[in-house]
Order: sequence, then C-alpha cells, then structure tokens
Amino acid sequence: MSVRAFGGLLKARQLSRLGSLCRQTNRAAVWTLRAPQFVQQSQSLAVRCFATAAQQPAGGVDKHEFQAETRQLLDIVARSLYSDHEVFVRELISNASDALEKFRYTALSTTNESELAAKDRALEIRITTDKPQMQLIIQDTGIGMTRDELISNLGTIARSGSKQFLEQLKQDQTNAQASSNIIGQFGVGFYSSFIVAQRVEVYTRAADPKAPGLRWSTDGSGSYEIEEVENVEHGTKIVLHLKTECREYADEDRIRAVIKKYSNFVGSPILLNGKQANEIKPLWLMDPQSTTKEQHQDFYRFISNSFDMPRFTLHYNADVPLSIHALLYFPEGKPGLFEMSRDGSTGVALYTRKVLIQSKTENLLPKWLRFVKGVVDSEDIPLNLSRELLQNNSLIRKLSSVISSRVIRFLQERAKKQPEEYEAFYRDYGLFLKEGIVTSTDSAEKEEIAKLLRFESSKSETGRISLEEYAKSVSEEQKDIYYLAAPNRVLAEASPYYENLKKRNELVLFCYEPYDELVLMQLGQFKNKKLVSVEKEMRNQSTDPAALEDFGQDSLLRSELDSLIPWLQDQLKGQVAKVKATTRLDTHPCVITVEEMAAARHFIRTQSHQLPEENRFALLQPELEINPKHPIIKKLNSLRDSEPELALLITKQLFANAMVGAGLAEDPRMLLTNMNALLSKTLEKY
Repeated sequence: MSVRAFGGLLKARQLSRLGSLCRQTNRAAVWTLRAPQFVQQSQSLAVRCFATAAQQPAGGVDKHEFQAETRQLLDIVARSLYSDHEVFVRELISNASDALEKFRYTALSTTNESELAAKDRALEIRITTDKPQMQLIIQDTGIGMTRDELISNLGTIARSGSKQFLEQLKQDQTNAQASSNIIGQFGVGFYSSFIVAQRVEVYTRAADPKAPGLRWSTDGSGSYEIEEVENVEHGTKIVLHLKTECREYADEDRIRAVIKKYSNFVGSPILLNGKQANEIKPLWLMDPQSTTKEQHQDFYRFISNSFDMPRFTLHYNADVPLSIHALLYFPEGKPGLFEMSRDGSTGVALYTRKVLIQSKTENLLPKWLRFVKGVVDSEDIPLNLSRELLQNNSLIRKLSSVISSRVIRFLQERAKKQPEEYEAFYRDYGLFLKEGIVTSTDSAEKEEIAKLLRFESSKSETGRISLEEYAKSVSEEQKDIYYLAAPNRVLAEASPYYENLKKRNELVLFCYEPYDELVLMQLGQFKNKKLVSVEKEMRNQSTDPAALEDFGQDSLLRSELDSLIPWLQDQLKGQVAKVKATTRLDTHPCVITVEEMAAARHFIRTQSHQLPEENRFALLQPELEINPKHPIIKKLNSLRDSEPELALLITKQLFANAMVGAGLAEDPRMLLTNMNALLSKTLEKY
C-alpha cells in the first residue's frame, strides 16, 4: 500500500472514530430553525484598541484532566478533520459571532437591565495579530462564559453550546426567530485552534455583573487549567500561541485574506487590528427590492473576481421545499476557455448562515450551468463535522433540482420580457443550454431547456424562432418538427433534402452548428411533436410504394430504371447498400440517405478515421436515391453501352458529390482524383 493510500485509510479510520464518539453524546447534528435576514451595519466604526497582555491572577488554579476519549478526539480534530489549516479562523469567528447573537437575544429578552453588565456595549469581533510574539488574538464582546460553562463547553469536545442554545429557543415559540445568526452546530470548531497553536488561552467574563473574569488554558496534551483573573472584559478573548511552522497566521494580510474568503458576510463587524475587515453586505439575505444596481455590480465583481458586469441577476428566496437564499449572476462577457471546458469548476459558492462552506460547489448546479456565478445560502444543507463537505444525500439532490429549475424558469422569463438581451445572451451561452439537453437524464427538464433554444427558419431570413413558436405556427395535425443541418443559410436552401419540403411550403428549422442536430436528436420530441431531420423525412417518404408509381414526364421509363439501378448497384458495390429512384428531387441528380444522418455525421467527424473505408460504408449503410428526370441520370443511362468507362467515372463522381452533400465525406479533397480523371476522359474528343 502506498504512503498516500495508508494516510487516506488512517484519516478515514480517525474520522469514523470521531463520528462514533460524537454519537455517544446522543446529540443530533442538524439544526432546523429558519434564519431571518440580518444585515451588517455599514456605518464607519471607530478604531478600538485593547490590551493583549495576560491578565493578573486573582485566585487559585483549578486543574482538570481531559477524558481519554476527549484526548483522542482532540488529536483527530487538530490533525485530520480539516482539509485546510486556514479554516480555523472561520471556526473561531463563527463561534464569536454566535456569542454576539446570544448576547443580543439575551439583551432583548431580559426585562431587568440590572441582570446584564454593559448592555449597550458595541457588539463586535476584534482580531489582533502579533508577529513578534507569534500570537493571534480573537476577541468578542458577546455573552461570555461562567466557570461551569467553560468546563462544559471547552472541556468536552463535540458539545455545542450554540446547539444547546438553539434547543432552548425551540421551547420558546414566541422568540423562535432569535436564532437568526447562530452558526455553531457540532461543538468541534474551537479545537481547530490546535491545527496552528501549541498553546491556547481563553479569557472570558459572563454577562452577569457579578461574574468574575476567568482564564482557561491548555496545550492540548491532556489537561486544562481554570483560574480567576482581573481586568477581563465582558465577552471572550482567545489567545493562540502559534507553532513555528504556522507563524504566517500572525501576519495581518494573511488573516485579512482568510476573513475575506470565509467570513466576509458575518453579521457583526470584524475589526482586524482596529480596522473593519468585513465591509461588503450579504446581498442575498437582503430584500431584492432594497438592493441597487451598483450594489449588485460591486458584489458580482467581488464573488466572481472579474471586471465585467452581470447581464442578468436572479435574487431568489424560498422557504419550501427547502430554505434557500440565492443570488445568481449571468455574466455579460463571453465565456472563457476554462468555462467552455467541462473540466472547469462551477462558479457558485455555498454558504450556511453567511459563513462560506465551499467556494466552488460541484454538486450545487449541474455542469452545464457552470457559467453562472453567485451565492447560495441554505440552513438545511447537511454537513460533516468539519463543516467543509456536503453529505451525500437526497437533500443535496433536491437543492440542486430546485435551483436548476428556478434558473431555467428565470431564463424563460428573460426571453419573453427582454428578447433582445436574451438573444445576445443566447449567442454567447447557447452552447451551454444545448449541453444541458444532451447531458440531462430528465425528459421534462430537457423540454424546459429546449424552450430556450433559438434557430433560424426557412420562413424567416432575419431573426430566430423558438421551438414553441414553431409548434404554434403549424397545424395541430402536423406531428413533426422538421430541421436541416447545414453550415449556413445558402447551403441549407440549396440542399437536395430541402427541395421537396420547400415545394410543400413546410416550415423547417436551419441548424448551423455541427452539434445542433445531435442536440435535437437527443431531445427527440417537443410538445408531443417529433423532431425529424429532413434527411430522415426523405428516407421515410421514399419507402412509400405509391410515390414510386409515376415519376412524371421526361423521366426514364420503368424498364430503363429496372436496368440502370442494378448496374449502378454493381458499380458501387461495397459503397452503397441500395440504389433506388425517387420523386422527391427536382434540380439535383441524386442524394444519399442513411437511417440516422445526425449520428452518421458525428461518426464521420469523430471516429471514422479509425476504420478502413469498406468498414465505414458497412456501418453507414448509405442508400443512393436517383432522380430519373434529371439530364445527368438520363445521359448516364445511355452512356452505359456507348461509353462504359466514362459512365463509370460519372457514376463515381455522382456518388462522391452526394456523399459530400450529405456531410458524410471524410475528406472532400479525395474528390479531386476522380474529378481529374473524369475531365481527362471527357476532353479526349477535343
């Protein structure tokens, strides 16, 4: 077993052990309260300085031993639980935010002001970096802790004080919304400190005016100490004595970058060395009617790290079937090279209660929507203990389905309300919509995406129409939607496959992109009408016996055709599966049909070079349909006896031309060899 494999196995066993021990506490790991919007204050904050020196002891020291299981858990949390060391900052800020929310709730619900000390104090999170001392200090002015709470909350891993607070709120239905910004869930976040710290000190003072200041400290080796100290502010201050290899976290710029990445939208002010570090508001939690275009532009640039503008903005809030706050942007600029690749990552970040969980969440939107940028915040998302990874369950699939459906419906609305803007969007991002049809496994979703497709048609030389417009413009009796694949409109209108439909004045969609016909073939039907290529329609009609009774005036006789067709089939043996006459051509001498033209053309473009020529024809099974009224076919019939060599060259050239016209020629340059031989033979008499 490799070192990497052994390390992965060891980590899996540790995590399994952690899950087992956490379950022994018999505390559920899911919270269910809904979070109302809570917006940061935007006013400027005065610079506040505070001491970082240790407070003076005021009494004796109580020493406590961690339980053996707790020591094992501590080792797992510090070494294995988190995939990225920097997330300890997120965890400690989240704990501080919870402490502020608990104090805010307590202050609002307490009628006797004398029960709370410094009730009007500024609620904020203060972070100080100290490079010379290799210290990082995170302080909040929140609820604080008593001695018993220190022992209960910090002395026992996987016991969440925030979760217990939420459970208490559940019993008071009149104040259920007070849980709005409580983030904590599992009770292991504090111990992420030991990822980077060799020793941790916690100074705290509860909100009770008579509460003493306390100091809790440990090096994580197996015991912790608690003692009373003087000059401790109300709230909690955590002092991390950093390991030498982790001294980067005593650097102000490093901590600012981590705050911006994970905790930029925490509801309370975060002061880093006296200056506010989280100034951008969480727009997705605000009322869509209260946000401005300028705010969206700034927020879009922040989350997408780009300099263009959002083309469309979808601000979406829902409580059922899941709690969702989504703010999604559709870029104005054209997709980049990495976005075009399916290997590229998605652009939607996942938050829970304004705290970043994943900056690029793979399963939140399907791959074909990878061009969408934005934020999704949901309280219902199941996480693992490290709050980093999504648990693989039906809730995630449901969340993805709900958001995807909302995005599709939003684009349908834009297509109707802003047709010109949508047309510009479709030119740049239509490829992604077509990818969605090909990759989706849900037929209902395919049809919803198909409503967004646009094509030129045989009856509209300017502009494009939708499949819905096609279905509405034809009679209910017409059961098919016809489409023709060609490089451009000129070649589409000159196609031999289009001749008969043009005579009948049928509406035909023109598909100019190589993959369009594959998309429509995958779609299959729309509004109970089959999507049929003009080649398929021609092949089906050619099997109708009634259509072969009368080829019209100036055509070869039936007896002549009965002689010509076997001769052609013999000359093209190994290349055509069948030769037959057709009445569906007018200006073209012949045409090639195959059972599934779109699949055949895709095969020629992608795989045919791997096979010998005879194998390619055996797979394609092409049928050559000739026009018995065309001068070339009639002259060919007479040359079979008088000029057999010339007749053979003409036959080969007709077949090659038909293969090129069908888009089934692997290399059109091969035409030149036979064409030069034909010209030489023709000019022998001159």
